[in-house]
Amino acid sequence: MARVYWLMKTEPDVYSIDDLARERRGRWEGVRSYQARNHLRQMKVGDLALFYHSSTIPPGVAGLARICTEAETDPTQFDPKSPYHDPKSTRDAPRWSLVHVEFVEKFRELVTLERLKGDRRLSDMLVTRRGMRLSVQPVEPAHFHRVLELAAATTRVPKR
Repeated sequence: MARVYWLMKTEPDVYSIDDLARERRGRWEGVRSYQARNHLRQMKVGDLALFYHSSTIPPGVAGLARICTEAETDPTQFDPKSPYHDPKSTRDAPRWSLVHVEFVEKFRELVTLERLKGDRRLSDMLVTRRGMRLSVQPVEPAHFHRVLELAAATTRVPKR
């Protein structure tokens, strides 16, 4: 089965590439968009994700992560103390999922959204489209590899 590529957005003051690098493995929790959740549920172990810092100046791709579990129930939806609590979700019919990701690489420099938008080879990439705010989105293989070229990545794409 072919590897699938993703872009996963996070606010760096909530969970950054440095946090993932320090922990080596983390939970991608708190996704509360049905479309983004459905993307999480499509992920397979070994898929790669562009780790994108959003809601910061400048926003952009900070590195790479690997999906290391398939989707499972996000327990934060049941925790009233969690900012991700969903009182309408039940244990019998949970609404939200998470995956675990592991650190692959931090880019030497952020590949900024401005740089992505300025590259004509990425004009069809979802993140470059106006109004595309989805926190988890698929990435075409050609777009993924182009971002790696722009990043001058320090490691090669890992084998499955």
